[in-house]
Amino acid sequence: MSQTPQQQPSRSDRLKPAELVGLSAVMALFVGLVILLTTREFVLALIGFGVAFIVVLVVIAMFALNMKPNAAEESDLDDQNHGR
Repeated sequence: MSQTPQQQPSRSDRLKPAELVGLSAVMALFVGLVILLTTREFVLALIGFGVAFIVVLVVIAMFALNMKPNAAEESDLDDQNHGR
């Protein structure tokens, strides 16, 4: 059985998860700061930060799952599924 060389993902493909987590963290930080500045309660702001982080991360993941792959991604998926 011959092995074909694996194609290395591009830098943007490798950093995509970090970008999505970073975007979620920035949005959650905004929510946490708004709660902290309005209530002056640090624990409540931390809870708001955590909830917002998880909610934004799940929403971004749902949007990513809803996207259709383009032709290049479909051919790459077919190659992976058929062991080429």
